[in-house]
Amino acid sequence: EVYVLTKEEGGRHTPFFNGYRPQYYIRTTDVTGVSQLPTGVEMVMPGDNVTMEIELIAPVALETGLRFAIREGGRTVGAGTISEIIE
Repeated sequence: EVYVLTKEEGGRHTPFFNGYRPQYYIRTTDVTGVSQLPTGVEMVMPGDNVTMEIELIAPVALETGLRFAIREGGRTVGAGTISEIIE
């Protein structure tokens, strides 16, 4: 489950789409991940909540319930919680 910050909260000004590749800050690790939006969801607007799959480009130790930040260009643009781990 991910919440995307609004422009007023310091987040993105524009929506993101399938294949969005920001940095995910998990504990003390910064890793790029590819976002897969749910079927029928074309884009995610700032201020939206969405459940999406994220495939990290490098292996990272994760656990269900772990919180993470979504970062872009050195600033936080979203936050989420791991609800399921798909291997």
